Amino acid sequence: MKNRYLKYLFALSLTTLLATGCASMGDGTVAEKRQAILAMQDNALSRLYSEKPDTRAQIREAAGYAVFSNANVNVIFVAAGTGFGVATNKLTGERTYMNMAEGGVGLGLGAKDYRIVMVFHSQASLDYFLKHGWTAGGNADATAKAGGKGASAEGEGYLGNVTVYTMTESGLALQATVKGTKFWKDKTLN
Repeated sequence: MKNRYLKYLFALSLTTLLATGCASMGDGTVAEKRQAILAMQDNALSRLYSEKPDTRAQIREAAGYAVFSNANVNVIFVAAGTGFGVATNKLTGERTYMNMAEGGVGLGLGAKDYRIVMVFHSQASLDYFLKHGWTAGGNADATAKAGGKGASAEGEGYLGNVTVYTMTESGLALQATVKGTKFWKDKTLN
């Protein structure tokens, strides 16, 4: 019975991950997809600057930054999510379009749509991210937000020469997970 229940949870989580992954960017030309990602980036940065004004100077002085849109689902013991975004090298002006996927274990239930802004304080940290793309960490949050109403507990983290900000757009979730996230270059958009 217990084994059957775990198989059901795994199948449900996998289906959810595949559904969110397939829907992440939608249809359109390469130029349209790039433009949609840049619009998401502009909206996320505007919101970040409004909520944390000191981040404007932080990004201005940084070697680079990355902005991602992510959809995350947590079903009892399993968490999964997918997303997309862009990393900008401030030295060269080059943009690298990327995808992301995350998986984790822990307790929770819910789904949320959120933005991640990563500020790279050194060229080495940006180069490492673009080359390797892995991160690991823990996550605990409570979210109840839709249509600009509601609340969420959001945070920032520091990983060496990188500062990471998260901002919830919408969702209903209560979760505490340990997860890993893989970021990689989008071969179609670069």
